[in-house]
Amino acid sequence: MGGNGPGTMGAMYVDFQLVLLRRMADHNPDLVEDARRQLGASIADMREANKRWQAMVRSPRSRSAAARYRSVLGEPESVLPRRLGDADCEARRWALPLWPDLRFEVLVGPDGAVWNEWLVRAPGAPAPELRTLDDLAPWSCTVDEAARAFAPARPLEGTAPTRWGLALTAPGPDGVRHEVVAEFTWGLLQRTAVIS
Repeated sequence: MGGNGPGTMGAMYVDFQLVLLRRMADHNPDLVEDARRQLGASIADMREANKRWQAMVRSPRSRSAAARYRSVLGEPESVLPRRLGDADCEARRWALPLWPDLRFEVLVGPDGAVWNEWLVRAPGAPAPELRTLDDLAPWSCTVDEAARAFAPARPLEGTAPTRWGLALTAPGPDGVRHEVVAEFTWGLLQRTAVIS
């Protein structure tokens, strides 16, 4: 992902967004392709960005996850105190050009460990109206938004560290309520499956 010298921050932002997209490509290749073109990047660029990210993560001299995000994305746009249960942490957020209404949020514990990393709605950005199954379109909402709109939602174990699932009940267009599994990558909805 390169150094942090003049002119590299823009390229590093593009690289980081390509890393996020790489994980989403399994579920939504068309959306990812459009986003990749918007970034002016090729499939090979996305592969290379992911390779560099994995090398950075797995390096024996790797910095902490919190320091890694700062080195790649620069200073956070905002740093907010957050309380989860009885533990205090910091929510560090960065803007990403691909998703102007979202922020990439990293929750950092008192010891500097990263507890969570995902996309959340930007302060002041309009939240999506989530009322029925039809509203749960790919990339339409975040984990928190779906959980609130269709409470009580039950968290499900994801298939990878950057993936989450929610079991929820949502009405279809006909008003009949259905059991649904919603899958998220980096906190952004990727797909839903009706179970019953």
